[in-house]
Amino acid sequence: MEQLTEPTALTLPRIVDARGNLSFIEGETNCPFEIERVYWTYDVPGGEERYGRALMTTSELVVALAGSVDVVVTTPDGSEQAFTLNRSYRGLFLPPMTWRRIENITTGAVIMTLASKIYDEADYIEDFARYKEITADGTV
Repeated sequence: MEQLTEPTALTLPRIVDARGNLSFIEGETNCPFEIERVYWTYDVPGGEERYGRALMTTSELVVALAGSVDVVVTTPDGSEQAFTLNRSYRGLFLPPMTWRRIENITTGAVIMTLASKIYDEADYIEDFARYKEITADGTV
């Protein structure tokens, strides 16, 4: 897979196994990085948003396995682009230093996020003002 440097919606194969087998993603032919961590988002109250943050060195692939969700990517200058994910037919690749938040999560949605690194609290930027400072020189 080509080296991706921008948030990119990727087409994923349909899950044909009735049990929801995710082995298609394990081969890493559909994921542009080696998977080191997988985590889930679910049971989010309607109207809430989640995870306004950026990761300094970690890439992610966000996949809505059930329901739908909008992933809003914000550049340091404040412009936004929303990606709607539903079912598991598309995933959103997020390179390091991408500010994103998850919103418009439908009732019963289950979101799987694949990450290129294991959890490291020091990798998280959870304050948009700090994110803007870090990216202000345009080198990131």
